[in-house]
Amino acid sequence: MEYSIRPISNEDSEGIMDIFNYYVENSFAAYPEKKLPYQAFDLFLQMSNGFPTGTIRDQHGEIVGFGMLRTHNPMPAFSQTAEATYFIHPEHIGKGLGKRLLATLEEGAAERGITNILASISSLNPGSIAFHQKSGFTECGRFRDVGKKNGQTFDTVWMQKTL
Repeated sequence: MEYSIRPISNEDSEGIMDIFNYYVENSFAAYPEKKLPYQAFDLFLQMSNGFPTGTIRDQHGEIVGFGMLRTHNPMPAFSQTAEATYFIHPEHIGKGLGKRLLATLEEGAAERGITNILASISSLNPGSIAFHQKSGFTECGRFRDVGKKNGQTFDTVWMQKTL
C-alpha cells in the first residue's frame, strides 16, 4: 500500500481526532480518560503552530496517522527543544509509518534549529517505549506514579533524542 505524508491542515480534523480518540478509549498512549470533541483539534493546531507536523494518508486519501512537534517550554532558553506527539491507526502499525513520520518531523526540526526532541510516554505503553528506543531515543527521566487513568496509576517516562 502506498502512503504519503504532508503537513497537518484544517481539513484533517476529523481523521486526526478519530485516531487520537481511539487511543484515548483503548490505551494509555493518550492521557485523557474520555474522548475529546472534534473542536479539540484547534488546540492541536495551536500547540504545533510553527513546528513540523504531518498526516499520513493511504492510497485512498484516508488519514492513518499523524504527528507533530510542539514547544517543550515557551521560554527562549528552550527554543532548541521540542516535544513530539504521534499516533498511527492500529491497523497500520508495524508498516514503518511511525519511522517515516518521525524522520519527516526530525527533518523539519533540524531545519528549524531544533536539536533535541522529547517524548512523554506512559509506563503502561511498552510499545511506544520500544519504538522510541529503536528510533534512537534514550530514557532521560521518569516521574513515578504521577498519572492515573481508568483507575490505574502510571509513571511518565521521558525519552530524548539529540539530532
